[in-house]
Amino acid sequence: MALKNSQTPLMDMLFRNLTRTFAFFVFMLLGAIMVSLIYGSRESIAEYGIAFLWTNNWDPVQNIYGAMVPIVGTLLTSAIALMIAVPVSFGIAMFLTELSPVWLRRPLGTAIEMLAAIPSIIYGMWGLFVFVPLFQEYVQPGIISAFEGIPVLQNIFAGPPFGIGVFTAGLILSIMVIPFITAVMRDVFELVPPLLKESAYGLGSTTWEVVWKVVLPYTKSGVVGGIMLGLGRALGETMAVTFVIGNAFNLPNSLFAPSNSIASALANEFNEAGGMQKSALLELGLILFLITTVVLAFSKLLLLRLSKGEGTSH
Repeated sequence: MALKNSQTPLMDMLFRNLTRTFAFFVFMLLGAIMVSLIYGSRESIAEYGIAFLWTNNWDPVQNIYGAMVPIVGTLLTSAIALMIAVPVSFGIAMFLTELSPVWLRRPLGTAIEMLAAIPSIIYGMWGLFVFVPLFQEYVQPGIISAFEGIPVLQNIFAGPPFGIGVFTAGLILSIMVIPFITAVMRDVFELVPPLLKESAYGLGSTTWEVVWKVVLPYTKSGVVGGIMLGLGRALGETMAVTFVIGNAFNLPNSLFAPSNSIASALANEFNEAGGMQKSALLELGLILFLITTVVLAFSKLLLLRLSKGEGTSH
């Protein structure tokens, strides 16, 4: 027993240092990625400087490169994906936790989790060979004619019905991120103490009032975390977007126009790139890394503000 007690401080020290090493390894890995991206894109940074961000010309023949089109395409498709996925995910999570029969919850939850397990290239192939032709023939013409003559909207939903484009990429992305956001929302909704909901129902609240005034305030940090998880997934998605966005280095003049994203540009050109083109592509990767970092930092700040406000009266 004495020997065992004498070994306890040593084992505690080894365990503490080992876990600290694992924690610092994450920071070292992030730092190594950042340094490698900066080093690989040094030629592009030296040649174009900060103007690389707002230059919209990408011409490998003339050796002129700019990141404006991929940045705009990445942000647009991710925004469209969230605008569609967040309300749908909220509805699914609310149904699973509040309205669904008990016998349906498990198979429906399993089906949603299976959607998250489908490889992104499958979504891309389905989008290109199944969804795009249907969208081109039946949906896009109707949307274009419906908004024709309406100021602003006729410019947003304009152009020939190609089927592929920014809106299609955002729609496919929304289908991909719905399982992730739904899973997080469902889990945090289930953490709400039943006593709180039963008290609200006892006071005559409807299901919507219980969810809006009891469940959401209690779980707002987790809900925001799930949305940011979906946004991170949408920002970095490659193959599905590559199949359906059109891969054109043009600023989209409408949501139905083809364009490009950072991830799809890297997937299409990196294998055959060299010299300045490879450096410009690595700088695109650096920009995507920084965008993701900023989004995660903003989400952490938002979660901190939400957590500070919990329990206060408004």
